[in-house]
Amino acid sequence: WLTRVLPNMSGIAKRKAATTSDVLNIMPIGAGNEVGRSCIILQFKGKTIMLDCGIHPAYSGLASLPYFDMIDDPSAIDLLLVSHFHLDHAGSLPYFLEKTSFKGRVFMTHPTKAICKMLLTDYVKVSNIAIDEMLFDEADLSRSMDKIELVNYHQEVEHNGIKFWAYNAGHVLGAAMFMVEIAGVRILYTGDFSRQEDRHLMAAEIPNMNVDILIVESTYGVQVHEPRIERELRFTGIVHDTVRRGGRCLIPVFALGRAQELLLILDEYWTAHPELHHIPIYYASSLAKKAMTIYKTYINMMNDRIKALADLGNPFKFKNIANLKGMSDFDDSGPCVVMASPGMLQSGLSRELFEKWCSDRRNGVLIASYCVEGTLAKHIMSEPSEITTSSGLSVPLNMSVDYISFSAHSDFIQTSEFIDILQPPHVVLVHGDANEMSRLKQSLVAKYEGKNVTVHSPKNCQTLDLEFRSEKVAKIVGSLATPLVESLVVKADPSQKEATADATDTLIKPTRRDVTVKVSGVIVRKDFAHSIMSPEELGTFTQLKTNIMNQKLSVPYNQTFFMLVASLSRMFDEIVQENKEGLQKLIIFGCVSLSHVPTENQITVEWESNPINDMIADSAISILLQLESNPASIKALPPLTEKVKEGTVTNEKDDSALTELLGRIRLILEAQFGPMEIITAIEDIDAEIEEEQDAFPGSLLQLDWENSIAQVDLLNKRVVCDNAPLRERVSSVLQRAHTAVFPICK
Repeated sequence: WLTRVLPNMSGIAKRKAATTSDVLNIMPIGAGNEVGRSCIILQFKGKTIMLDCGIHPAYSGLASLPYFDMIDDPSAIDLLLVSHFHLDHAGSLPYFLEKTSFKGRVFMTHPTKAICKMLLTDYVKVSNIAIDEMLFDEADLSRSMDKIELVNYHQEVEHNGIKFWAYNAGHVLGAAMFMVEIAGVRILYTGDFSRQEDRHLMAAEIPNMNVDILIVESTYGVQVHEPRIERELRFTGIVHDTVRRGGRCLIPVFALGRAQELLLILDEYWTAHPELHHIPIYYASSLAKKAMTIYKTYINMMNDRIKALADLGNPFKFKNIANLKGMSDFDDSGPCVVMASPGMLQSGLSRELFEKWCSDRRNGVLIASYCVEGTLAKHIMSEPSEITTSSGLSVPLNMSVDYISFSAHSDFIQTSEFIDILQPPHVVLVHGDANEMSRLKQSLVAKYEGKNVTVHSPKNCQTLDLEFRSEKVAKIVGSLATPLVESLVVKADPSQKEATADATDTLIKPTRRDVTVKVSGVIVRKDFAHSIMSPEELGTFTQLKTNIMNQKLSVPYNQTFFMLVASLSRMFDEIVQENKEGLQKLIIFGCVSLSHVPTENQITVEWESNPINDMIADSAISILLQLESNPASIKALPPLTEKVKEGTVTNEKDDSALTELLGRIRLILEAQFGPMEIITAIEDIDAEIEEEQDAFPGSLLQLDWENSIAQVDLLNKRVVCDNAPLRERVSSVLQRAHTAVFPICK
């Protein structure tokens, strides 16, 4: 049983240890094999990051939230990064910031925050659910906005050991891809992105650096978008045909994002077709005026075409388009074009107009953005014969239904080219319908077969574990680096000269060499960076401050000072005795002092605290306590020299004491190698030993081990033997014996 279970337990422990140190965890709690409520949790090296915090457009109330219950402790999340303002990426932000224990920092770009506040305010107003089912109110929204910090594209931010910066993602104004770096591992989260430039936005950037993990959207799977010009021609053609036959054309859009792109197209088309000037175009959004102000403010973040138009005037001031705040202001008396939100016909003005117009064959609805399963917009794309209204009535669906994708999401060509350029070892697919994601994964796996690219598609609440083992590198800084650099450069060899323009001058090139240099300093760890520096320079290179701690301890002592001197002299090789008026003092290695006043029954031990001094002080105090508890132990010590007895010098040993110490070393050697004999005749001694031996009686021994002879100088720690393994083994035992028997040397 033990042989079966214990190895398994060991494996579990190893896996747990690896998870803590080297395994990066990725868990979608939204947007895993679905579109909506984007929310990805990253965990690595004790750091936790949340990417996006959206709601699901097909659900309402708590059902629309990401699976926040999968987060053990929201307060442990260090960062929350929001890619853009769409509700499926930012809609649950006020709830998470105000209704949970989250205490981390939140970042998004400037346009994202400005527009996000508008959209969420409108979301609270138009939500068609009971008050007690509301996720948050306007007060929660206001407080949450105060907690959001802003970041610019390419601005590097560091928090708690996590580095991150943003790239332009295309998609919508202010959309960002986030590069996150933890302990040298880089994770790129694309959010929603588009590599195709449109009428007002630039294409998504491609980072010019290595990426270890790419978390990428898979919204359109293996689908390929129409070329932009063909798509625009088809769009304007359908709108034109609808109004020409006397119908009303409804274009459901999100209030901000693709709406601005479609407004630019329609305004330009109407201007080029005077026969349409009598037919009105309405932009039905309560946010229209504010939205246009924001778009005008951030023209510097758009493409060159819009910037050029901005030099001539406001490109978002349309000649042929009027704002429509609500049905009370709408004159529904003839052909018209209405762009209304929301884009998936869940509720609001777009739903109201659709239900009013859907039974008339002259009318048409043009779906221009991506639709999530479970929404009315997705349902009517299958062209059912009837639909169910908000009030529960069934009405016929006679109006034409067309779908043209203006959704600024990456298609298969854009995604695969993006991966080709970055070549990340791991690709994690998110934000995609399960079927589309599966087809995309199969295509990518087939494309990168045999290459160092692994494709993953975790489901919601499923953890993906990726192991990253990295070497720990310490940077040497300050004064410690100077001798190191000097040791790496060999002085120039004058014989190696390079001729210059002047024949009398020469250029001597220094050469480099590989060397091993011993460095002694303090290792300082800040997050995942290590530095080695001199203790005196801690204040220069870090925010740490150094202090000197002096320790003082009084130990009861009722024995003679001579006994203390005798005992310490056998433990420590360097002791200095100072006798002042009324005070006897011993100083061990110049760092630990023991003071004794003859009239007082105690010894005062003082030292400057550090690991070595603490060890010496502990040893001296231990001897003090032993003498106090068992003074008879002094009798077991070898005789003392006269100098020690006089109390003037304490670091010399007489011949009898040395004989005793060498005898102990001999016993240790004989326990390992058997009996040894003393060498007395000089001719029996190897010349190598003869040169260095000091002729101390009994210090030269010889042993016979399996027909190999080894001669040993106990005093000078020298071993002579033709058998190299035996010589090394005897030398090792001899060195350890010296360390154990002789007094500690400085």
